[in-house]
Amino acid sequence: MKIIAYEDRYRDDLIFMILEAKNALGRVPGLNSDLLDIKKNYMENGDMFWLAVDENDRVIGSVGYRSIDGTDEVWLHRLFVKYNLKHEGIGTQLLRTAEVYIEQRGKKTIKIHLGTPREQCFESYAFYPKYGYQEYEKQYMKKDLITKN
Repeated sequence: MKIIAYEDRYRDDLIFMILEAKNALGRVPGLNSDLLDIKKNYMENGDMFWLAVDENDRVIGSVGYRSIDGTDEVWLHRLFVKYNLKHEGIGTQLLRTAEVYIEQRGKKTIKIHLGTPREQCFESYAFYPKYGYQEYEKQYMKKDLITKN
């Protein structure tokens, strides 16, 4: 497995992986509009989106972030792992990749919207606290980064 910057040639595979992951969680598999044009919604704004790709060049995970205008904060988005590959460290590697990159850009806080209903997003509520994220408002977590400036 390798983590790479998003490339358009993976778009359909990424979308399929996310829809499959949502379905496996019992959620209605809907598509977030930002996924239709990742370059425009993330990368052209100076933000980033990564893919975890397996040895067969298939998308098995994703994560991206968007800066919050006028602040040193970001929103983390679309951390997904292929439903049958969870608990193998892929999500951890994606999260760590994003955190290091975000911190290197001088950002100080990462925020996450966990989703609703909580029962269908239970994995997020269990995952993020293991990495220092704390709930600061209902359905929201954040982590303050230690920047070395």
